[in-house]
Amino acid sequence: MTESIRLNRIGTVFSGLSFPLSPSQAARECGDVTVWLADGSVTVDEVLRDSHTDRFASSEDLELEFLSLLPRSAVGEPFQSDGDA
Repeated sequence: MTESIRLNRIGTVFSGLSFPLSPSQAARECGDVTVWLADGSVTVDEVLRDSHTDRFASSEDLELEFLSLLPRSAVGEPFQSDGDA
């Protein structure tokens, strides 16, 4: 599944997987997907290599782990909010 997506679409990639699965299984299924971040891009495989989780029970679990492994700079300028007027 080679494709490039924006970070806010990562859930759609993970929702197509069968759960439960391990980080290595997730990387085999969608590890070559490139995710565009605020400060560049990464592949799903590059991010999941740092996971210490044994198994993901759902796509939500996988998405939460994926997002938690990204650096703070991946989502934009620190302390900035689109909701501020």
